[in-house]
Amino acid sequence: MIVVEELHKQFGGFRAVNGASITIETGSITGLIGPNGAGKSTLFNVIAGVFKPTSGRVVMDGEDITGLAPHELFHKGLLRTFQIAHEFSSMTVRENLMMVPSGQSGETLWNTWFHRRRIRDEEEALGRKADEVLDFLTISHLTHERAGNLSGGQKKLLELGRTMMVDAKVVFLDEVGAGVNRTLLNTIGDAIVRLNKERGYTFCVIEHDMDFIGRLCDPVVVMAEGKVLAKGSAGDIMKNEAVIEAYLGRGLKNKVKAEAHG
Repeated sequence: MIVVEELHKQFGGFRAVNGASITIETGSITGLIGPNGAGKSTLFNVIAGVFKPTSGRVVMDGEDITGLAPHELFHKGLLRTFQIAHEFSSMTVRENLMMVPSGQSGETLWNTWFHRRRIRDEEEALGRKADEVLDFLTISHLTHERAGNLSGGQKKLLELGRTMMVDAKVVFLDEVGAGVNRTLLNTIGDAIVRLNKERGYTFCVIEHDMDFIGRLCDPVVVMAEGKVLAKGSAGDIMKNEAVIEAYLGRGLKNKVKAEAHG
């Protein structure tokens, strides 16, 4: 689905991404982990068109998409969510979902004058789809709640729901577990797995919760200092010496080893 080749992103003299290459297979749930400052979110932002790379390229389904703007990637089925949810706080949950599809007839003044029935029919269809999404995510009880009143976890579910309104091909999820209680995180995880298995969504997930990563993701890619450090199953990654050192540092790693051996 996605191939990233020798990607570099530099901000002045700082190399946030330094020659990273990854492959995200179609139909996979790929985990992306690493210590703070490893370059994970910057890599996401380059792939999703928020930043243009300094060098390297990104390919989606065989097409070079390097440097395309987010709205262009949106139309190709590539979407991303953010660590801090971006909702229309004064609108209801249902209205937030109905806002997602582009090119709606009601967006033009001409249609509001002369094609009101077309607008009404589209809105009714969007409403039905939004209701299906809310039911899928088990948050139908929040249909008419203002999005600004939702908890952090509920907002993450709403962001996931937005991707369902346009039948995304590949979704990049940035720290879905941040500030989310365990019950809601399990609900989010269940929804991701169902979207993957039942609807064929491809996911790439940044997350620090290794239990969550281990439950959902295969493979797991580890970044450190802007580079890809390792790739493998969650079990293999947890036992990888280089990964342990990147997270803990050499001194702490030796302390952990010593404690483990009594």
